[in-house]
Amino acid sequence: MLELESLVTIQAREPNSGLIVIPDAFTELHRAEIVSLAVRYLVSAVNWSRSFAEGGGLISYGPYLVDEYRRAATYADRILKGEKPSQLPVRAPLKFQLVINLKTAKALGLTVPQTLLVAADELIE
Repeated sequence: MLELESLVTIQAREPNSGLIVIPDAFTELHRAEIVSLAVRYLVSAVNWSRSFAEGGGLISYGPYLVDEYRRAATYADRILKGEKPSQLPVRAPLKFQLVINLKTAKALGLTVPQTLLVAADELIE
């Protein structure tokens, strides 16, 4: 996608800039391309999904989805037992996961601060 590449190159020209990749269908569909462009143009990028960092993105920080799926099962159980979905409380995630791709950091010429390394749930080397 030429439009996506032009957006990343614009960010690459800005000093101390980066990308925050929002969670939506477009960014999930084009995740590999976004990661590739960010690395090619030396732009730091952060995404909410662990799969982003696994796919070569710099950092992901978002809800720990395994826990969220388990919690969703309790809601399904309550609905199947007769509770109305509109009466169930909205719940925020309880656990978040920070994943840092050190290989990508090196490719971008970045040194990850020790405080982030210690806080990370997983480091990809």
